[in-house]
Amino acid sequence: MNVEDYILSHTDAEPEYLAKVNRATHLKLINPRMLSGHLQGRVLSMFCKMIQPHNILELGTFTGYSALCMAESLPENGILHTIECDDELEDFIKQNFSASEYNDKIKLHIGDALQVIDKLDITFDFVFIDADKREYLAYYEAVLPKLRSGGFILADNTLWDGKVLQKVENNDKQTIEIMRFNDFVSSDNRVEKVMLPLRDGLTIIRKK
Repeated sequence: MNVEDYILSHTDAEPEYLAKVNRATHLKLINPRMLSGHLQGRVLSMFCKMIQPHNILELGTFTGYSALCMAESLPENGILHTIECDDELEDFIKQNFSASEYNDKIKLHIGDALQVIDKLDITFDFVFIDADKREYLAYYEAVLPKLRSGGFILADNTLWDGKVLQKVENNDKQTIEIMRFNDFVSSDNRVEKVMLPLRDGLTIIRKK
């Protein structure tokens, strides 16, 4: 047994409907590692249950696993808006949502995240950023004004397979932009922040 197996054996089990999403993603898509997975999914669920948000925004739906984890915390009148740029995933995502008890609490938007964010006249309690790494800083600046004081942003993949510690090639736009995002947030006095070495790096940001 390795450390991750030990951690998972002492963490709440993956709900059955999420296990089905996990399996279907691995069977049908070519890049299933983009899925949040059991451990990160339970972390997202726990964070949201601690914060008790009414309005959640997710950038990067993929197959809907992380959205479903966060929706577990929503009150009766709560809503999670999730944005996915790949319209070919729409039917698969909707199928996964409809197979859960949280379908009515999730609003799926297909399109460019920055354009969708601009049209949302909503104050959010919690934002999860897990979309195009090249746009992380733009996402951050777009969502921060729509986040309530005391609200949280979680940014995924901020260690980016350890590439943030390596020499970066000029054409590696994703790593360059992740590093730029990390550096900007670390010096942004509008927020408090802490980076965790969970999975591929998870940065917790609290708006002052």
